[in-house]
Amino acid sequence: MTTIDRRTFLAAAAGVAAGAALGKGAVAAEAGKPRWKRAFMLGGLTKGPALPTFQLLKEAGFEGVELISPNEFDLDELLAARDKTGLVIHGVSGGLHWQKPLSDPDPQVVEAGMAAIRQEFLDCKAYGGTTVLVVPAVVNKKVSYRQAYERSQANIRKLIPLAEQSGVKIAVEEVWNKFLLSPVEFARYIDEFQSPAVGAYFDVGNVVEFGYPEEWIHELGHRILKIHIKEYAKPKRFDYPLGEGEIDWSAVRQALVDVGYEGWITAEVGLGDLDAMKDVVKRMSRLLQIG
Repeated sequence: MTTIDRRTFLAAAAGVAAGAALGKGAVAAEAGKPRWKRAFMLGGLTKGPALPTFQLLKEAGFEGVELISPNEFDLDELLAARDKTGLVIHGVSGGLHWQKPLSDPDPQVVEAGMAAIRQEFLDCKAYGGTTVLVVPAVVNKKVSYRQAYERSQANIRKLIPLAEQSGVKIAVEEVWNKFLLSPVEFARYIDEFQSPAVGAYFDVGNVVEFGYPEEWIHELGHRILKIHIKEYAKPKRFDYPLGEGEIDWSAVRQALVDVGYEGWITAEVGLGDLDAMKDVVKRMSRLLQIG
């Protein structure tokens, strides 16, 4: 397997400024229109060959993917699949944040989690991505809410210099971890880092059990770096096709427009055959009016 070293990571960072400038130009070209791109979360794909899956997603109509990291991909093979299909690997999601949380009382567990996130930065930069999704903490019987808050912030602050150096941002996501349970607190948590290298990865489906996604979007506003979407309703929770649950997608879309969100909207749903993936793209396009 081809490895990603620090030299490769730092060399790739030089292209960040140029890419950002091009992105601003593209937005200006269609002023007033949301610049949203459809992506797919490949949570179950951690080793190659990547090309068949990339080709399927490209044919279905997706423009990008998000990968799990650390993983077992051969870098050359993965980049060849990316370049052949034209799919953008826009970011990575940590694969060990539940097993090795930054809030754990055991320093060895925390260090393993930190090491994994550092590798995620290397992977993301090598793929040409812009964010590393981080689940910051897990509240449980051995970790209080306050401990989760303080420990996770302290450890994320240690990662900010690497994020700032690389141009890859830390995207904190709200999940079912008994932590960051309101949009007001989530916004405050992000603001306390006082760094543009840390933002929010907002998952629309994850908050429906105890809140309204559109309210969270309005509260988080400019802090939102990326968006995950999936459906939610009782009794099957996330096991509904997009548009067939409780989410008010028109309100979600309007909230994203209101806060000026521009970027990737990534479907975090099950991987299926070509027809199933075309259906996901169709639903995303219809519900959010993505052209």
